[in-house]
Amino acid sequence: MTEYYFDSDPAAGTWETFEYDEDTGNVTIRKYADVQPALDYNKSFHLDSDGKGKDMWLAASIPDTIALKWLREYGVNAWRADHWPAVKRLLEDPEWRHLRPTSFRL
Repeated sequence: MTEYYFDSDPAAGTWETFEYDEDTGNVTIRKYADVQPALDYNKSFHLDSDGKGKDMWLAASIPDTIALKWLREYGVNAWRADHWPAVKRLLEDPEWRHLRPTSFRL
C-alpha cells in the first residue's frame, strides 16, 4: 500500500494522508499534527507568567489533535463539560504536564 498526501491546514499545523488497500478495500485516512509550537508556548508561558488574567486563569492549552487522541484512546471529550473530571485527571497526569502553562491545582 502507498500512502498519499490528502489535505493540510497550515494554520493548525496539521496534514492528512490517504491510503487504499486494493486487496481488502480498506481506506485509511491518517491525521498528523505538529504540536510542538503549542508545547513550546506552554513551556515559555510557564516561565514568564502565573497565568492570571483579569477574570480567569489559563489552565491548559490543548491542541485539537491531542483532544482527538484523548477521545479515541480514553473516551474523554475535552470540550464537554460533563467530561471535566476526566480532563482534569489527564491534565494533572505527568505525561500531559506540557499542556499546562501553569502549575496551580485544578
